[in-house]
Amino acid sequence: MRPLRRFAAASALVTTVDVATLSALVFGAGVAVAAADAVAVAVASVASWVVHRRVAGAGDPFDRWVDRPAAFVVTAGLTGLVDVAVLGAVVAAGPGSSPAAARIVAGKALALTLAGTLRLASYRIGLVDDTRRHLARGVGRGAPPGDLRLTVVVPSYQEEARIGDSVRRIRQALSTVEADGGAEVLVVDDGSTDATTAEAVSAGARVVSMPANRGKGAAVREGVLAAHGRTIAFVDADLAYPPEQVLSLLREVEAGWDVVVGSRRHVDSVDVVRPSLVRSLSGRLFNLLTAVVLLGRYRDTQCGCKAFRSDVAALIFSRARIDGFAFDVEVFHLVERYRLSLTEIPVVLEAAAGSTVRVGVEAVRMVGDLFRVRRWSARGAYDLTSADAVPAPGDRAIRRPAGARSP
Repeated sequence: MRPLRRFAAASALVTTVDVATLSALVFGAGVAVAAADAVAVAVASVASWVVHRRVAGAGDPFDRWVDRPAAFVVTAGLTGLVDVAVLGAVVAAGPGSSPAAARIVAGKALALTLAGTLRLASYRIGLVDDTRRHLARGVGRGAPPGDLRLTVVVPSYQEEARIGDSVRRIRQALSTVEADGGAEVLVVDDGSTDATTAEAVSAGARVVSMPANRGKGAAVREGVLAAHGRTIAFVDADLAYPPEQVLSLLREVEAGWDVVVGSRRHVDSVDVVRPSLVRSLSGRLFNLLTAVVLLGRYRDTQCGCKAFRSDVAALIFSRARIDGFAFDVEVFHLVERYRLSLTEIPVVLEAAAGSTVRVGVEAVRMVGDLFRVRRWSARGAYDLTSADAVPAPGDRAIRRPAGARSP
């Protein structure tokens, strides 16, 4: 049975234990409703702990509450009090000297609903704190594998008009890196029918050509898995962010962070030209919807300026599945899931004309992809196997960049 179904079945079993215990004590043994409900809640809480420990996939960040016994006990105590109080109030409000079965059933249903909602909210708060703590825990690891110091992946589709200039600008920005450890610009041609590949090659890029257009997520994934750098970054072909910012990403990855992401919402970020109102509003709304998938509070998931250690990148992108623009959120989810470290840095956003993105169509697709990620996660699609290896942490703590806040 898949994890989501197991979780639902376990919850139904615990609820049955709660209701059955209450009924047996009230109608079978004549115990007062308040006392019987307190015992029923206690029995159900113990059953919940045992059953969910056995069935919950604790690899999923949303299920990690099963690994926090202290938080579970406190939450169970508080929600138990709510359950008893609500049921008692409903029964006391009814007429007659003895409580009728109908009032007990109605009161218990309301009590279970309110207590369950409070319980879920409490677990969510605890999981957010746990996730943010792990994200901010930068540790020094051993040197990542790779023949070069840096690879910059540039996903491209129908970009013949500007890809050559973009490649030249990136190479110029990376001249010092090329001289000290080596760097490459890797253009991924996402099924273009124009001269994107030829223009990129003539400008000095290595090119991976995809036979058909699949989307930015697929292109970035192909590029990352083909990269030779010990640090792997990706930027957009329009260079909406000056290519010199890749050096900031590189510096933070080499300082010990597993993942470094640019954030347009960072207090030190600069917008040279403001995005359109439609893009700005849709971006903020999308960030709110990411709560379906993510526990960390990220200010900007969609910034096209991110970098990774090569071994971390291989771990993440070998498991990633989203081909479209929501792949960034999937990446954040996998960072949370595998307990990797992440920091946000400021960026400069410049004007870039000629985007091939259809905002309305992609927005609908991105929202759908969010729910796919959550569904796949609950079903265990992102679970690691014995062959997967998360890089072992070192003993050197990493300082968060000045002005940065925990995600």
